This record gives sequence, structure tokens and C-alpha cells, in this order.
Amino acid sequence: MYLPKTYEKFSEKFPEIFKDYQQLGRNCRGAGPLDSKLQDLIKLGIAVGANSRGAIMSHTRKALASGANHEEIIHTVLLSLTTTGFPNMIAAMGWVDAVLKENLSEKGRK
Repeated sequence: MYLPKTYEKFSEKFPEIFKDYQQLGRNCRGAGPLDSKLQDLIKLGIAVGANSRGAIMSHTRKALASGANHEEIIHTVLLSLTTTGFPNMIAAMGWVDAVLKENLSEKGRK
């Protein structure tokens, strides 16, 4: 899976903090009844609200890996329109679209 260089550098420079951060994420995921796909779609929605390009693209990839289809991912982004506004939603849609196109290309190569 693609990881940004900044993320990789952080994990190398601060391995103990990174390990603790990953464990916190696992603990949060295991704290409730939601399945992985729903968790990944929710995390995508949160990333859209934060207007974080990197997180949006990362959580789109994670949602695909956990079984979400393109329509579910696009619907997740569309739901942000009335909460985060059109400019934020449309920017997120562009970043998600780039990942979805990348996903289709990878499927075509297999």
C-alpha cells in the first residue's frame, strides 16, 4: 500500500511513538461493533470533514481494501456536501476519483 514519504520518515524517526499510535488505532477499531468496511467509510468521511488530501486518499484505499465499492465511497463523500460545503466536498471528490481510477487501472493489469 502506498505510504507518503512524510509518514515513512516519521515512523523511522519516532518508532516508539509510531508503534503507540498504531496500537491506539487498533484499540479504537476494536472498541465497538462496526465492521471494517463501515469503519473505513466513516474514517473517509472524517477525512473529508478535515479536508485532508492525504487522509482522504489513504482512507479511500483502505475502504476499497475492506470491500467497499466505488458507489459506496462516492456516496460517503457526497454525504459531506451539506455538512462541510460544496468546495470541500468537490475537492474530496477529485482526490477520491484519482484513487478510484488508480484502482480500476490496477484491476485491469491483473
